[in-house]
Amino acid sequence: MGASQSKSNAGDAVFRSEIPVQFSPDVVEQLSERQASATPTPERQSTLDEHIRSRIQSEVKQLRKAEEQVQHEIQLALEKENLDREKAMAGEVSGEQEAGVGSVKSSAALLGDLEETRSKIDRFQSRKSLADYPELKAGQEALVSCYKSHVTSSLECWKEVANFRNSVAQLEKDYFKTLQ
Repeated sequence: MGASQSKSNAGDAVFRSEIPVQFSPDVVEQLSERQASATPTPERQSTLDEHIRSRIQSEVKQLRKAEEQVQHEIQLALEKENLDREKAMAGEVSGEQEAGVGSVKSSAALLGDLEETRSKIDRFQSRKSLADYPELKAGQEALVSCYKSHVTSSLECWKEVANFRNSVAQLEKDYFKTLQ
């Protein structure tokens, strides 16, 4: 008997208002515009754009960092491969060196040879100074001054050219005599 009163049915309760709910035409229009348009408001759009830009920039930074790392690894691998190839070539040729065939050298050995050759060239250049040969130096200076004074008519320097050639020929003869 009293059990039916203690039961509650929440879904069955309906309240009716005797005063009708009314909205202003502005509110109704604004809600209908928002629902009809698929584009967000300008404030929301600028926020979305900024968020997208920041994500793109962070992804670009990560990609560049990864690219630099890959390039560095490739460079190290190529250097190692080149050194291994040079060592292998030097090892293969070591038996041929005894037979008188040319040798393959590493980069370090070639750089050493290059520096040695440069020093020899510098010594040779210093020895061939014209200060040791005053007649040749005088002939050279006379020829240069004649060419400078006769810029448009260089054929007038034929005497200086002949004297310079004779000086060079005499120097060559003297040099070849020392070799014999």
